[in-house]
Amino acid sequence: MSTSLDGKRILITQAETFMGPSLCKVFATLGATVIANNQLLDNPNVPAEIVTSAGHIDVLVINLAVPAPFTKVQDVDDLEWSAAFKALVDPMPRLVSAILPQMLARQSGKILLMGSAAALRGMKRASTYSAARGAQLAYVQAAGVELAPQGIQFNGIAQNFVDNPTYFPEEIKAKSTFQERLRREVPLGRLVSMAEDAQFAAYLCSDAADCFVGQVFPVSGGWAT
Repeated sequence: MSTSLDGKRILITQAETFMGPSLCKVFATLGATVIANNQLLDNPNVPAEIVTSAGHIDVLVINLAVPAPFTKVQDVDDLEWSAAFKALVDPMPRLVSAILPQMLARQSGKILLMGSAAALRGMKRASTYSAARGAQLAYVQAAGVELAPQGIQFNGIAQNFVDNPTYFPEEIKAKSTFQERLRREVPLGRLVSMAEDAQFAAYLCSDAADCFVGQVFPVSGGWAT
């Protein structure tokens, strides 16, 4: 796979959380000019402000994360539900709407979502988080096929059991019960490394991946396929 990002200006949202730090490091190593933005996107005006401030952008990486609620289905309330969608779903169309005018004018560009495989496989006490992540993936698939004729590739990575400080902090990884779960549930038998995930993301952001549109790629060590 060719993962050269030479000359590409790549905007990464919430770059200090989830996969942001690893993406910034790997993308820069591969030649990209990385615009790392760390603002929260709960204000409806912020996405457009970020895009305007960034200027010319070849690739938008939508990297959004929120602590996953661990609530029984019958106990999920409106506040929990709306908070998850406000953090994970609502910023997406705002970012895309802000970036599209310049990409449509050039008839080229890439958008990549760093999403979750929680939407691909049922998990107990994860209905809120899974629903929000599922909405992300549905948006990628629909918008991706719509934008493809204009030379814009919009795809997503649906990940789980990928090493990152937001969802798999050191204190979790050190527990014997977690290590047992890895061996029991993940065919790979270990966490996917941050570098492995970021390298794949880099490929999807490169010119070599022009043939992929509206696709969601599980990266989960075989946990979801």
